[in-house]
Amino acid sequence: EVVGRVAAISNRLHNETHGDRVGFFGFFECADDQAVADALLAAAADWCRQRGHDLLRGPASFSVNDECGLLVDGFETPPTLMMPHNPRYYVRLLEASGFVKAKDLWVYQGGSEAAYVPVPERLARGTELIRQRLGITIRPLNLKDFDGEVERIKALYNAAWEKNWGFVPMTDREIDHLAEQFRPVVIPELVPIAEKDGRMIGFGITLPDLNVVFRGNRSGRIFPVILKALWALKMKKIRRARILLLGIAREYRGRGVDAMLYHWIWTKSGERRIYWGEAGWILEDNPAMNAGLEKMTFRVYKTYRLYDRAI
Repeated sequence: EVVGRVAAISNRLHNETHGDRVGFFGFFECADDQAVADALLAAAADWCRQRGHDLLRGPASFSVNDECGLLVDGFETPPTLMMPHNPRYYVRLLEASGFVKAKDLWVYQGGSEAAYVPVPERLARGTELIRQRLGITIRPLNLKDFDGEVERIKALYNAAWEKNWGFVPMTDREIDHLAEQFRPVVIPELVPIAEKDGRMIGFGITLPDLNVVFRGNRSGRIFPVILKALWALKMKKIRRARILLLGIAREYRGRGVDAMLYHWIWTKSGERRIYWGEAGWILEDNPAMNAGLEKMTFRVYKTYRLYDRAI
């Protein structure tokens, strides 16, 4: 009888970026049995130790650029697209196995699935003043130049996130793979590009929450549910979305570009009858990003946690 699984991961890019010797565990699934959890995590620790690592961190499947974190608060609501979910008892299993908090990742929600909530007036006025003062324009993703757009986002993403805790630069292959996954479901209006004098200085990536459709699939067959999801997109039947990423060039941080992007996403989502949104994850100690979401009247409704254990 299978009672659990775990993956041990050696991420060379992480250790080169941060100058440490962290190994990772991920894809963790376990019965509610402490002995099983201890055995799985010990195996991951041994594997990482043999490869020169002195700390085990996770869950991350495979890295912080993928699904990561253990859900520790917000169990009552289902996960959105590309977000993990786990039973509550996983928290007890990991902590009893010697893991301690490394960092919390906050996830926000805003709006209402029942009806469109207008953009806060203060946000609308503020973004117009910022636009006039900085001369920044916002446009939708250009699908006709999809590959070019991906290249520009790729460069800005790695530059914008490089100082964040735990950041690992995404390789060209990773970003190209994600772009091809997103391409069939991307809504250009929900991927705003901020430009100054024709140069990309910010972007946001928002995707419709296809989990709404996937959760109804009980057959186990993938192809029919994908067709159903694409049809739901075409007919504008999905009322939920997730803001996956926001990236802003360092020289434009703290100048209101994030507010401009959020305002655009909120407005364009409403035009497509998407009335509820999730944003995240956001590092608990990223004050600028957290303040921006709070100004939009978003609130934290889920917390994920990355854990560490010395090995």
